[in-house]
Amino acid sequence: MANTEEHASAGAQRPIWHPLSGYRFVRERLPGVLVCGVIALASTFIAEHYGGPLLLYALLIGLSLHFLHGNPQAKKGVDFCGRTVLRIGVALLGARITFDQVTQLGVQVGAIVVLAVALTILMGVWWARLLGLSREEGLLSGGSVAICGASAALAIAAVLPQTKANERFTLLAVVAVTVLSTIAMIVYPLLIQALQLAPVASGVFLGGTIHDVAQVVAAGMLLGPAQADSATVVKLFRVMLLLPVVMAISFLYRHHHTLDETRASTPLVPGFLLAFVVFMLLSSTGQIPAPVVQGASDLSRACLVLAIAAVGIKTSIEELLHLGWRPLWLFVAETLFIGALVLGAVLLLYAA
Repeated sequence: MANTEEHASAGAQRPIWHPLSGYRFVRERLPGVLVCGVIALASTFIAEHYGGPLLLYALLIGLSLHFLHGNPQAKKGVDFCGRTVLRIGVALLGARITFDQVTQLGVQVGAIVVLAVALTILMGVWWARLLGLSREEGLLSGGSVAICGASAALAIAAVLPQTKANERFTLLAVVAVTVLSTIAMIVYPLLIQALQLAPVASGVFLGGTIHDVAQVVAAGMLLGPAQADSATVVKLFRVMLLLPVVMAISFLYRHHHTLDETRASTPLVPGFLLAFVVFMLLSSTGQIPAPVVQGASDLSRACLVLAIAAVGIKTSIEELLHLGWRPLWLFVAETLFIGALVLGAVLLLYAA
């Protein structure tokens, strides 16, 4: 009886929403959001005028401003960008994908991509165990290499337990996949020319192995428009696989203890993944104007840049160095694995 009265009292004391609550919410988070916004603008300027990976610039600038996370005025806004804005960015990725793009691949190419993604994630978990790393680190590294680089790393991190160790590893994942993807963007076109692969085969290899979408397009354009088009379609199919992978991981960790809550129960399908599906369905209808789709894609990119800037601010370089060499070997091994697997399948499929 006493417990019932306590619950009733707690419910009665629960604050009722007031118009000033929204103002207070914005005011508390605005300084941190503005800091992340300045980093995003600076990173975009550098990337557009001097070239290079945008997300990596945002990450490095964020790392240099780690001291701001200890400032109570900035902390809430930085945390907001690192979690809520991140999920908005992942949800908007669905606007870039249509079912028509997927059906153009064909059954054999689709099977190669699905198999490569699944095996890379499984190998990531297995190799992480051999290296003495956690299952979460294996899932995060394998998923980021197998699907779409930094975007996948951030999406998977959003449904993993929110621990300091996972936050540090997410940061390392973004750095590792960005650097390895940049190397692949340069090396893989040279390998394709040496093997004299056909345009379609070249596109399947590039789209099925390079981590980041922008670098897939850049690598394809080094070879020609036909290679770039086929590579982009294959890559978008890999991005679509982000949905079932994150759903599976969310199901695996739907009940877990976190830093902020004594017991967190994650929904079977997180809201941002449902939004991802909705945007993909809307894009597939063909009734959404192209400028709107492009706007959603640009907004998604902006949200991810804000999120990675926040991740950088929240992470100490000293803590990052404590991870050691084993995670780096894990990312290199996974990258070599998916590259060899897709190349072997492409050579076998297009041998005739």
